[in-house]
Amino acid sequence: MSISIIIPTLNEADSIPETIEKVRRHSNDHILETIIVDGGSNDATVDIAKATDVKTFKSPEKGRAAQMNFGAKQATGEILYFLHADTHPPNNFDDSINKAVKRGYHAGCFQLTFDDDHFLLRLYGWFTRFNIDLFRFGDQSLFIKKDTFHELQGFREDHIVMEDQEFIRRIKQKFSFIILDDHVITSAQKYRDNGIIKLQLVFTLILLLYYMGIEQGKLVKIYKWFID
Repeated sequence: MSISIIIPTLNEADSIPETIEKVRRHSNDHILETIIVDGGSNDATVDIAKATDVKTFKSPEKGRAAQMNFGAKQATGEILYFLHADTHPPNNFDDSINKAVKRGYHAGCFQLTFDDDHFLLRLYGWFTRFNIDLFRFGDQSLFIKKDTFHELQGFREDHIVMEDQEFIRRIKQKFSFIILDDHVITSAQKYRDNGIIKLQLVFTLILLLYYMGIEQGKLVKIYKWFID
């Protein structure tokens, strides 16, 4: 089955060239297209993406959820694969996705590892092997059959944060979901910039407040108050 890769971007000039290169190097014959959906970058992200000969769009609405939904509308593949701009998929990731879908799974993700060997980051990544909703985030990437995505009406665009968490919960309410054995590698730069323990505590706080029903605008303000 053909796969459309959708990468939302915002000021990702430093990371997007390597991500696109890794996508090409680590895939086989199932990738139909790679779609970059930019949310209004003021750096060279768009020019760099266009130079790599991938499909590049400017999202009509800002926000990662809106960007990913817009990308899904442009996609022509049978499977959608949502990938963060600073995350690299494992070798033969398209084969792994296809095998999972042929086994009857409608959606799934990979486990997570960071590009940093700090023991706490290794521990955080280790937890992503468990099929527990609290450990599901967009950095792990997400694949989903296109017809399933549209049946669920995609990501909630009123979510500024936690859009991946919310969408995966809805997927699992109606469809089969699998965590694959391989690992994506995601950047730990934000942890290095802000402190590994501090940032994880902030993420945990935002998660708890989200499940307590705190509205999105307040969650964003709390995040920005702690993180520069």
